[in-house]
Amino acid sequence: MSFHRNHPAFYCLITLAAAAAFLVLTAVGSMAEERSLSSGQTVYVPAYSHIYQGSLNRPFNLTVLLSIRNVSPIEPIIITSVEYYDDSGDLVRAMDELPVVVPPMATKEYLVAESDDTGGSGANFVVAWEAQRPVPAAHLESVMISTRSSQGISFRCPGVVIKERSK
Repeated sequence: MSFHRNHPAFYCLITLAAAAAFLVLTAVGSMAEERSLSSGQTVYVPAYSHIYQGSLNRPFNLTVLLSIRNVSPIEPIIITSVEYYDDSGDLVRAMDELPVVVPPMATKEYLVAESDDTGGSGANFVVAWEAQRPVPAAHLESVMISTRSSQGISFRCPGVVIKERSK
């Protein structure tokens, strides 16, 4: 069956198709929003306390900043664990003063000094956080930076969720 553009049924079909597309897109958007809410996660965050430079593969030490950002405009999150591992997978240290409440839209940072080379080029953090109600997932990343003479280097590494908190 075909309709000419000026036929009333043609406009009815176009309207129905547009409404169906709107409903599908709304449902998909709603499902994506539900998936992005979390009651807590365990997150792996790569870090580099040094990288190698030049043909002699000399270590170039870096300052490491772990940034844990609560992106919820309404609810706080609670950091329950922050562990720093070296490139062999051995625990270097667990951060003190936990749990820590991070207010809405706030950030908690942990710093590994440039002079602290215990992590190595394969260092990482494992962070656990939780919330009383489902919230937008926290944003975790590490930022590495250093300068020597007139040269500087900086880069960042995003966190990867390795476990979702069971509700």
